[in-house]
Amino acid sequence: MKQNKEFITKTAKEWLLERGVTVKEIADLVYYLQEKYVANLTLEQCIDNVEKVLKKREVQNAIMTGIQLDRLAEKNLLDPPLQEIVERDEGLYGVDEVIALSIVNVYGSIGFTNYGYIDKQKPGVLQRLND
Repeated sequence: MKQNKEFITKTAKEWLLERGVTVKEIADLVYYLQEKYVANLTLEQCIDNVEKVLKKREVQNAIMTGIQLDRLAEKNLLDPPLQEIVERDEGLYGVDEVIALSIVNVYGSIGFTNYGYIDKQKPGVLQRLND
C-alpha cells in the first residue's frame, strides 16, 4: 500500500506540472494569503506545507479528477452537451469549483473563506490558468 500511496502522490504532482502548475506557484498563493497573519512566514515554509497537503489522498483525488476531466474535454471525448459546457467553462457549470472545494473542506471554514477570496483575486498562477 505504501508504494501505491507514493505512486499516487507522484502522479498528482506530475499531472500538475504537465498543466504548468508548480509547487512553488501554489506556495506563492499560500504566502499571498497568509503573510499578514503569520509572523516571519517564509516561502520555504509554504512550500513545505504545500508538499504535505499534496500527500493527502483527498487532495490527490481532486487534482487527478479535475485534470482528467480537462484532458477528456481537450480531446473532445465528453458527450454533448457536457463537452460544450466544459469547453466553454460555462458560468453555471460549478463542478470544477466543487472539486476544488473538496480540497478546501479538508481544512474547514478558513479553507473555504480563503478559497473564495483567492478565487476572486486570482493572483499569480490563478490568473494565468484563468486566461
